[in-house]
Amino acid sequence: MRSEEYSGVLPRALPLGVLGGTFDPIHFGHLRLAEELAQQLALSEVRFVPSGKPWHRGALGATPVQRLEMVSRAIAGNPRFVLDEREVRKNSAGYTVETLSELRQEMGGEQSLCLLLGADAFLGLPTWHHWRELFGLAHLAVAQRPGFSLLQEGMDGLLREEIKQRMSADPADLQGLPAGRVMTCPITPLAISATTIRAGIGAGRSPRYLLPESVLDYIQAQNLYR
Repeated sequence: MRSEEYSGVLPRALPLGVLGGTFDPIHFGHLRLAEELAQQLALSEVRFVPSGKPWHRGALGATPVQRLEMVSRAIAGNPRFVLDEREVRKNSAGYTVETLSELRQEMGGEQSLCLLLGADAFLGLPTWHHWRELFGLAHLAVAQRPGFSLLQEGMDGLLREEIKQRMSADPADLQGLPAGRVMTCPITPLAISATTIRAGIGAGRSPRYLLPESVLDYIQAQNLYR
C-alpha cells in the first residue's frame, strides 16, 4: 500500500489538491473529478484522504483498511495521485478542517492548498464542523456539470455571502494565494455513485466499468457489499 509521503519531484509552488470522502467504494466518478480538476488548476498532486469514522455517516460497507486498499489500487499508476492515511489512523471522527489544519502546518503558510468538492457537498458546507474556517486554510474548487450555477435559490445565506466575496474565475489565483478563493470547474458528468454500486452488488448486479478492475477484483475477493 502506498504511504502518504510523496516521492515524486513536483514543484511545491503549484497548488496541492485534497479530495476527501468515504470512498466506499472509490469509483470512476471520484477519479475523473480528481483528474480533470488537477488539469484545470495545474495541481502538483491530489491527495486522496479516506475518512476513518465519518461524522455524517452510519456504518460503512467496508472497513477503513479495506477502503484504504481500494483507494491505493485505484490510484496506482498515476504519479499525481497520492494516498493520505491520516484520517483512518485516528480513533475519533475526522473533520476536514482538522485535516487541512494539519496539512497547513506541514506545508507552511505559503503553500497553496485546494479542497476539491462536488457541487452537492459544497452546497451542504454550512453543516460541516467549523466550516467557515475552511476558507482560511484552503481554496475551494467545486466540480460541477456544465451550465450549473452555485448561486441557487434556497442557498444558505452565509454561504452565499462567502461565495460572493471569494469567487474567482482565474486558476492563477490559486497559485498566487495560499487559501481563500472559491472556483467552479466544469467536469464531465458521470452519473456514478457509491450507494448505487453497493446496492447493485447486494442485488447481484455487476459494477464492472463503474470502477477500476483492480478495485472490483478486491471487492470480489473480500466479498464486500453482499
